[in-house]
Amino acid sequence: MWAVRLFKSRSLATTACRAGHVRVNGERAKPSTTVAVGDEVVVRGVERDRPERVLEVRQVLLKRVGAPVAAQAVIDRSPAPVPRDLFAVPRREKGSGRPTKRERREIQRLRGY
Repeated sequence: MWAVRLFKSRSLATTACRAGHVRVNGERAKPSTTVAVGDEVVVRGVERDRPERVLEVRQVLLKRVGAPVAAQAVIDRSPAPVPRDLFAVPRREKGSGRPTKRERREIQRLRGY
């Protein structure tokens, strides 16, 4: 995962494996798990707009390589990213002052608390 640039460092990739966020062929992966061509690797929590990344190993890499070579080493079968509109939170205009009691209650109702 580090070699194909899913994680910025090996320690982050190791932490994700130990936390159970990585599965190889449906089974929980350890940091030392070896992969072969054709294996399916599922990684959760890498990006905010994608809940999980699904990759198929095309080529086994032993060292970290450049981005173009890393992109050819895996086939990305991830679901489409979630539209950013779902994460959008309405904001007040800057400089409009404190919210009124009515506006504050509307904000609390919108946020759910």
